[in-house]
Amino acid sequence: MATTVSPLAPAAFPTLPPVAGVRLATANSGIRYKGRDDLLLAVLDAGTSVAGVLTRSLTCSAPVVWCRDSLPRGSARAVVVNAGNANAFTGKAGDATVQATVKAAAEIAGCDGDEVYIASTGVIGIPLAPDAIARSLPGMVPALAADSAAWEKAARAIMTTDTFPKGAVRTATIGGTTVTIAGFAKGSGMIAPDMATMLGFLFTDAAIAAPALQAMLSEFTERTFNAITVDGDTSTSDTLLLFATGKAGNAPVTDAGAAGLAGFRAALEDLMLDLALQVVRDGEGATKFVAITVEGADSDAAAKRIGMTVANSPLVKTAVAGEDANWGRIVAAIGRAGERADRDLIKITVGGTLICAEGMEVPGYDEAPVAAHMKGKEIDIHIDLGIGQGKAKVWTCDLTHGYIDINGSYRS
Repeated sequence: MATTVSPLAPAAFPTLPPVAGVRLATANSGIRYKGRDDLLLAVLDAGTSVAGVLTRSLTCSAPVVWCRDSLPRGSARAVVVNAGNANAFTGKAGDATVQATVKAAAEIAGCDGDEVYIASTGVIGIPLAPDAIARSLPGMVPALAADSAAWEKAARAIMTTDTFPKGAVRTATIGGTTVTIAGFAKGSGMIAPDMATMLGFLFTDAAIAAPALQAMLSEFTERTFNAITVDGDTSTSDTLLLFATGKAGNAPVTDAGAAGLAGFRAALEDLMLDLALQVVRDGEGATKFVAITVEGADSDAAAKRIGMTVANSPLVKTAVAGEDANWGRIVAAIGRAGERADRDLIKITVGGTLICAEGMEVPGYDEAPVAAHMKGKEIDIHIDLGIGQGKAKVWTCDLTHGYIDINGSYRS
């Protein structure tokens, strides 16, 4: 957890209200960090349903494997998250730590082991003692709470190189019943999610069955957490979980496409996007937030691939960091994205100024307004391929010396 807050950070952590059926507590485990909480325990009421999206990394962590195996049940009663050690590539020792953690949390919640969800973030390849996390859990029970302070403490406890805690809340109506969605996430580096974000935990008091939750979470992830990148690196630990306690009292929903669920769907996707963009704004060493819109592509998938190629280009990102209006780097990224593009149809606009069209720089192009735009903190890039109806939007940040400084000394 950094001491200097990102210049792109929001003004403050939002006030997250209690979500019926959710209680949170944090503590210091002593695994890595001193003088701060690095362990989260959430206890959920009986009847809570769950959905999740997890990294597709073939070197994923032991907690990811556990969650993947447990999700088919669709029921959750507890969540345990630690920061400072990813428990990834730790062999049988990693599995033993998960098993001990699950056993301790299940005893606290009074549930089966596959109703406990585990997530870890931090350094890869360092085994933990089996009880490294489990031994701290019983002492956290008296602190379990659901007030606003508990939410912020939870968001802070899961941070690693993050410079600020990330939270969001939305409300919606299902069949005349008001429901709440609240959540928090962590992420700053190793951000190029593949099915999920670094770590994200979303909670609602709505009564929604697990299959419907899963359908919504999977759909919205593609346009939110899977549409951001900081450095092009996918984590071994990516975990995004959504829990529905059912305590709001609405008639239970089993169909993700139900007409009465439209408001909830919109609120959930908006909350997910809010958290995803906060992750980008906390990119390691970031000083500029970059939005890239692509349209006119062969398909939405093609548009997204082009957008992410531009967003992940070190040359584009360093040009943004240097406030250099070097649009040729955008052209080069488009050309290597592996999707159809026609030189003479491409139009590139930065900060509202058209730069190139018909295969070359537009006649009379004045770089001054683009250069002025590049000096701001919010950078807007628009690309029109001119060959189809596909469109997508992705988000990234600049690449600065700060990123090297943070990652060059991460383990120390």
